[in-house]
Amino acid sequence: MRLCLLLLLALCGADPTAAARSHSLRGSWSIRNANGSLELPGEVPGCVHMALFQRNLIQDPYYRFNDLNYRWISLDNWTYSKEFQIPFDISKWQKVHLIFESIDTVSEVLLNNVLIGKTNNMFRRYTFDITHVVKALNSIEVRFQSPVSYAAQQSRAHTLYQVPPNCPPSVQEGECHVNFIRKEQCSFSWDWGPAFPTLGIWEDVRIEAYNSCHLNYFTFSPIYDNSTQDWNLEIESSFDVVSSKPVSGQVIVEIPKLQTQQSYSVELQPGERIVKLFVKMNKTVTIETWWPHGHGNQTGYNMTVLFKLNKDLEIKKSAKIYFRTVELIQEPIKGSPGLSFYFKINGVPIFLKGSNWIPADSFQDRVTSDLLSLLSHSVVDANMNTLRVWGGGIYERDEFYELCDELGIMVWQDFMFACALYPTNRGFMSSVRTEVAYQIRRLKSHPSIIIWSGNNENEAALMMNWYNVDIEYMSTYVTDYVKLYVKNIREIVLAEDKTRPFITSSPTNGAESVAEGWLAKNPYDKHYGDVHFYDYFSDCWDWSIFPKARFVSEYGYQSWPSFSTLEKVSSKEDWSYNSRFAVHRQHHVSGNDEMLSQAQLHFKLPQHTDPLRLFKDTIYLTQVMQAQCVKTETEFYRRSRSEIVLGEGHTMGALYWQLNDIWQAPSWASLEYGGKWKMLHYFARHFFAPLLPVGFENEGVFFVYGVSDLHSDCNVTLTVNVHSWSSLEPVCRHRTQHFVMTAGEAVLLYQKPVSELLQRCGHCTPQSCVVSFYLSTDDKLSSSTNYHFLSSLKEAVGLQKAHITATISQQNDTFVFDLKTSAVAPFVWLDVGSIPGRFSDNGFLMTEKTRTLLFYPWGPTSKSELETSFQVTSLTDIY
Repeated sequence: MRLCLLLLLALCGADPTAAARSHSLRGSWSIRNANGSLELPGEVPGCVHMALFQRNLIQDPYYRFNDLNYRWISLDNWTYSKEFQIPFDISKWQKVHLIFESIDTVSEVLLNNVLIGKTNNMFRRYTFDITHVVKALNSIEVRFQSPVSYAAQQSRAHTLYQVPPNCPPSVQEGECHVNFIRKEQCSFSWDWGPAFPTLGIWEDVRIEAYNSCHLNYFTFSPIYDNSTQDWNLEIESSFDVVSSKPVSGQVIVEIPKLQTQQSYSVELQPGERIVKLFVKMNKTVTIETWWPHGHGNQTGYNMTVLFKLNKDLEIKKSAKIYFRTVELIQEPIKGSPGLSFYFKINGVPIFLKGSNWIPADSFQDRVTSDLLSLLSHSVVDANMNTLRVWGGGIYERDEFYELCDELGIMVWQDFMFACALYPTNRGFMSSVRTEVAYQIRRLKSHPSIIIWSGNNENEAALMMNWYNVDIEYMSTYVTDYVKLYVKNIREIVLAEDKTRPFITSSPTNGAESVAEGWLAKNPYDKHYGDVHFYDYFSDCWDWSIFPKARFVSEYGYQSWPSFSTLEKVSSKEDWSYNSRFAVHRQHHVSGNDEMLSQAQLHFKLPQHTDPLRLFKDTIYLTQVMQAQCVKTETEFYRRSRSEIVLGEGHTMGALYWQLNDIWQAPSWASLEYGGKWKMLHYFARHFFAPLLPVGFENEGVFFVYGVSDLHSDCNVTLTVNVHSWSSLEPVCRHRTQHFVMTAGEAVLLYQKPVSELLQRCGHCTPQSCVVSFYLSTDDKLSSSTNYHFLSSLKEAVGLQKAHITATISQQNDTFVFDLKTSAVAPFVWLDVGSIPGRFSDNGFLMTEKTRTLLFYPWGPTSKSELETSFQVTSLTDIY
């Protein structure tokens, strides 16, 4: 439910029984381009691209090279127009507003041929007073300017100095000067996405008419008093009082399940008025707190706030309220220089496990409720508890944050600034201040949001001089940075929301950056704050290349999406790894070569003579490489949570880049466009599990750490198996004594020289055998079975081509896949093409003759359809 929209109002006036009226302008509008050569119907909410697509005037914009073919759409100016009748007597209302919840982006708005306002910010609400312009029958025009030309104009007008970067890297085939327009930054292109600078009315637009007074916005914050250990509630409401006399009455706040009801007297003077209420909770009732996924329940309470004003005026607001505390702990660590950087939720340290969220589509009107639900459920299904809403996209719709509240997904919320320096002239700053205040008021009641971050990578960009800024101008850019993120955004956050921390950037050195004047000399210092880390050239199986940092909020490797996903937007001539399409779809410099170089370190590259088979095999191998690389890196971060080595460690967060895709292309995502799980996402279910054994080698010794995210200790046994590549029976097994796995810690459970481990196992060598291990309680499996390769698989001895079959049966809404293999099979991948759904596991090492898996469909399907679509691949199939 939106906190600031579609209010249930009743108000007094000449006719005290009449309700305030709201009339939506959603639905069909007319759209035309600048010279009138194109005129067509279009839906609101919506955008020009989708209107053209829905009328078959263009193909799917994602098909093949259409991001280039359709650049003309964003370079043209477009007008949305509509004639509408007000379904009530407009003369009876003292004030009438036209409200755009969000508009994309630069426009002039005319009502009955009168200019009533302009827009230039995609991230804010616009309210225009139309009291003296509106009639019973009206015409409205929204004249959009090309966002590309507007951004270029703004850049040219900034004559004192350059504000880099001017344009994205050429490989992205994007548009320039995106930092001069308050619009989704990645819509001008990114290294994983296309350039589709959209134009349109992308959220609700409506007429609101009222007398006496009107509720503009309503927001609230639960506050915990540490001294009394009590919960309280701060409610803030903004009113527009149009009555010439004060409006007075009562406010009644009710939270039935908490047996809380309080009344307040209010008197509102004419004009814009803020009402702040402080609600004390009933101390005799226990309040259940909201917890992140995997740590407790997401309990919420229904609340109603009723304003009874001037006898007959009633304004009622309903909302769900959650109680939780969040602290960002930055304090000295024994045995290490620097400071910690971790989160406590309700006083409990929580390791943040998750990924980074980007917009789910270039065209927001294609993002359905079902898609948001599918993507967010895939987050918790993979044992994640956190998403970072990245600063180059959008502030997501209310529905996204409501899902995060309900599912226990913590949100690291960036403000929408990314990988650029920004102007700080008066107009730009005024727009930003309005944007930030609006977004905080809209979002701050969500318990899922645990931190505000000023930007993505701009501290690093400035201090590492990504844009080769002339040193004589550096002080100017530093001043601009502090002005934008500290003196404006930070000040607004501190004024509007005292319930969660704020950092100026990600990555940042946190408190150390503050101490150094808000910009650290080395923003990637592993002893402070969070870091972003990418290394495509070193061997990702070597855990020592990864930073033993306090918190890692970005890291990852690319892969290609599955053939079934690519097939929808390509043709037969595109289906090879070096096709013009494959090169065009790759927006990261040398990305396709980097994937193969990384894969080649440990695997043989596919050699099939059939071009289509070779393409599919290469896709498969990139997903194997990505999954194994991110697994190794994430497990390193998780086992580093409790130790300091050479002054580094106490890692308390791992958010890989990235969760989802914006189109069908190679990227760092673990979910393909539309939500299909890549191999990485299946791996994430294991490496983010609440109880996890992690195995690795160091100087010839094999170690196993146990990692626990549980809130209580548990007694477990570690079982280590050694398998020969040539046999489905374990060569040998070692089981430890029971030991206590401490809650919330990573501890060493097992260590043995590899030579000694293999000596006990017949004729095993690092090339001929593989190690697997799991944790159990009284012979009951408590963790997934993990594994460790003792050598590169391209050097594996005895690995045979596995013949794997599947028998499919149905149990209610779930399908059962009974697998049989003739040999040990690494990276077994089950694929059912475009049938939506996911398996209980995938991409696994099969060391037993049989295995049963489940398939959870996301829509109607059948056993016969699955049998027709089913394909299975394991590593030896691609040689």
